Amino acid sequence: MIESDGTTLSLGFIGGSLQSAVGRAHHCAAVMDNAWRVDAGCFSRKHDTNHATGRAFGVAPHRVHNDWRGLIAAERTRLDAVAVLTPTPSHAPIVAACLEAGIPVICEKALATDSAAARQLAALRDRRRGFLAMTYNYAGYPMVRELRHMVRSGVLGKLVHFQVEMPQEGFIRTDGTGRMPMPQAWRLRDGPLPTIYLDLAVHLHQLLYYLTGAQPWRVVAEHGSHGAFKGVIDDVNCLCRYSGGMYGHIWFSKSALGHRNGLRLRLYGTAAAAEWYQGNPEDLQVSYSDGSRTILDRAVNTSIAGQPRYGRFKPGHPAGFIEAFANLYGDIATALRRWRATGDFVSEEVFSAELAAEGLRFLEAIRDSAATGQWREIEHADLCVAA
Repeated sequence: MIESDGTTLSLGFIGGSLQSAVGRAHHCAAVMDNAWRVDAGCFSRKHDTNHATGRAFGVAPHRVHNDWRGLIAAERTRLDAVAVLTPTPSHAPIVAACLEAGIPVICEKALATDSAAARQLAALRDRRRGFLAMTYNYAGYPMVRELRHMVRSGVLGKLVHFQVEMPQEGFIRTDGTGRMPMPQAWRLRDGPLPTIYLDLAVHLHQLLYYLTGAQPWRVVAEHGSHGAFKGVIDDVNCLCRYSGGMYGHIWFSKSALGHRNGLRLRLYGTAAAAEWYQGNPEDLQVSYSDGSRTILDRAVNTSIAGQPRYGRFKPGHPAGFIEAFANLYGDIATALRRWRATGDFVSEEVFSAELAAEGLRFLEAIRDSAATGQWREIEHADLCVAA
């Protein structure tokens, strides 16, 4: 439930320009329910793009900063939080600087490019008694939250296996003229952890934990490069064993023709199975052990998805990607208000640096398994879903 004291929180953007992949989505989501307003920003290193974005977002010209360090210095006492929306490789130093300055941080996934850096940011947050929340937007979909409630309520019985996948075609599909669309440059450079892991697989790890509460224990994987950008990993398949005896298959790809963004979640239990597909986000299909099948949406008697906060418009008019982001921004606003009032908070809808660090450990194990062809064990640490 969103709690509000009637005020709108003040947000600054670092990154998120009109030319970025996520800027408009974050801006629309933040302001959708009047939980936030975007008051300041260093949206781009390009002067013209930076100031054009400020005008488009209604930011006063004197609060559009040409350097992110300048934004932190000038705005640290004026903003309630900063959203870090730059490419993933630059997240860690910016998040660290905000925490050192005492500014609450909302960070777009992935938190960092390796698990060690994510753990260091969690430790810095604790030392500075700061606030750090991650955005994994797919966890904001009402029917994903409904599925989580069904798992917790025992509707599916004991979970035994799963299939989760996120296939895309952006590295192999051509446009209408036969030319290859050009992804952002940072997505075409693999570091020690291939960029597709940081771009796509972080979502699959987070969603599995969000839905099931289970942790990955062992993985065996293969990955390859099949698209137009030779040497850049663009397809990964892995088998996983999770705590509680659950096991399953994870697939993420950017060289899977026919899939624009084919995020699909399948959970199989002893009493029922459930399937959700992001291309049809309002529907959750449940198949029961007696052979019956049900499709749930916001119009039926649901425990979570039918709540008023998710009914910005009536069922039959689908809510989508931006609304899912807005749900997260509402949850983060509630968490931040509690944190400011008490120094702490508990939220199952606000995701932490600890979860980000475990996700990166998981991805490092997948990478290592793909390199060796062997099963890899995954190091564990205590998880905390609150930021």
